Amino acid sequence: MWRDSFRLQIFCLLMAVLAIVVLVHNFFQLEHLDDDTVPGSNWITENNVQHSLSQTTKTTRKPYCGYKQQILSKREQAEQEFLLAAIQWPKPSDGKIAFAQSTDPAHSDFVIVKASGFFKVGDQLEVLVRMKDFQGKPKEYGGDYLQARIHSPLLKAGATGRIVDCHNGLYKVFFTLLWPGEVQVSVSLVHPSEAIQVLLRLREERPDRVYFKSSFKSGRYSETTECNVCLPGDLPVCNFTDLYTGEPWFCYKPRKLPCASRISHAKGGYQKGLLTQEESLFFQSDVNIKRPILSSGPDSVIVKPKAFTDSSSMDRAEDPTASPSGYYYEDQWRSRTHWIHHFNKSEDITKCLQGKVIHLFGDSTIRQWFEYLTAFVPDLVEFNLGSPKNVGPFMSVDLKHNILLKFRCHGPPIRFSTVFSSELRYIANELNGIVGGRNTVIAITVWSHFSTFPVEVYIRRLRNIRRSIIQLLDRSPKTLIIIRTANVQELGPEVSLFNSDWYSFQLDSVMRKMFSGIAVHFVDAWEMSLAHYLPHNLHPKEVIVKNQIDAFLSHVCPLQT
Repeated sequence: MWRDSFRLQIFCLLMAVLAIVVLVHNFFQLEHLDDDTVPGSNWITENNVQHSLSQTTKTTRKPYCGYKQQILSKREQAEQEFLLAAIQWPKPSDGKIAFAQSTDPAHSDFVIVKASGFFKVGDQLEVLVRMKDFQGKPKEYGGDYLQARIHSPLLKAGATGRIVDCHNGLYKVFFTLLWPGEVQVSVSLVHPSEAIQVLLRLREERPDRVYFKSSFKSGRYSETTECNVCLPGDLPVCNFTDLYTGEPWFCYKPRKLPCASRISHAKGGYQKGLLTQEESLFFQSDVNIKRPILSSGPDSVIVKPKAFTDSSSMDRAEDPTASPSGYYYEDQWRSRTHWIHHFNKSEDITKCLQGKVIHLFGDSTIRQWFEYLTAFVPDLVEFNLGSPKNVGPFMSVDLKHNILLKFRCHGPPIRFSTVFSSELRYIANELNGIVGGRNTVIAITVWSHFSTFPVEVYIRRLRNIRRSIIQLLDRSPKTLIIIRTANVQELGPEVSLFNSDWYSFQLDSVMRKMFSGIAVHFVDAWEMSLAHYLPHNLHPKEVIVKNQIDAFLSHVCPLQT
């Protein structure tokens, strides 16, 4: 029996040694796999210092498009298919449409259904839009991108409408009447359906139409190469795919310098000559980009107030996804889904934020929040981090009231001027490093810099951020997380090809679906920019930003009702 026990011990020892040998062998193999075998491999030291890929892995010599090669679980694949189906856009039955047969806003019109009827606050107003081509013939298919709002200029009131495409050249627009008085209807053609098909083609076939660059430097010698999510051709590349999120990013390898010598990232520029001569006709500022569609009859209605007994709830909505989510009245945004307190005094903001750490992650549209708060609150003083102007990171501190406000841009793709490589951070990774708690506030916006890429690229970014949010809320449930939506902007022929409102609308629709059912709050910058009387602007004017801040702070410090 003693011998059997001894043999068993010897056997277990041999198996343990064998297991160690196999483990070391597998680790050795893993270290020496090239990029084709381990997509996104990017070796990083314990100090987070990136090694030269030319020293640790073989350079990739074939095109790599991360959004095509990502490995999804069955659930992720099903969600992605659902999201892509949800934003699928109607197409003309005929493949190629001549300009004369495309939608002409000047020939098109709208009518208010039952314009002479009796309307009171809370009623629905229906508008029928009839699209025609440049020959005055009715359109027989849908797919035009419209924007619509109701407004009362004297009251500085406005709200957006819900548009339904009937797929036959007719569109129905539904408005909820939310204030009394004379209410005007405005409808605009943002892009004809024929232009949308061009935008679709560009998104799928030309994700390189905005290109980026990185600088590499060693001593006095430097090189600059092109970078992107996907690089064509068979030139060797540096693989800067993020180790933790799997977010792909590549730069053409410098001729003489190692990949580890990268020092900065920047926007390279915009590709020219993207359209044929015929296609360019669909993108004309004074013809078919954000042009008004006029009414063939009355363009306004008179709205009577509700009875006094139910006036207090006239603008409330039970459904948090209600349309519209809110409206302007006397230039102040009134949400229909939560109570908004208007922070008109700096001391009110200080009282709300006292003892809190506020993280702002995203692009320049959320950087506006940082700039507004720092300028409006006297005790909130910006600490000079030596960061490039308009790029960041930025930090403001109020030592007296223990407030820390921080801004950091999201990781690539980002069309900023020079960003130091050490400051290229992915939001998901930053969230993983936040402890969270009742005094932690996080606001995020990600949209504008993804408009030129296939939607799968955006879905992956949001999936990574969502995963980190869920983990953060799991370990610190009282952390407050707020999502700022996209907003509309001024469009011209060139801007439309890169940052069209249609691109933003599609991404915004995806974002809202992906974050529904999660304990996050929204600031509806989309409706707040579309419903306002000021001209559309990528960076909304201060009065709109102020209303966004009010909505944001009303989540941080909700009114006791």
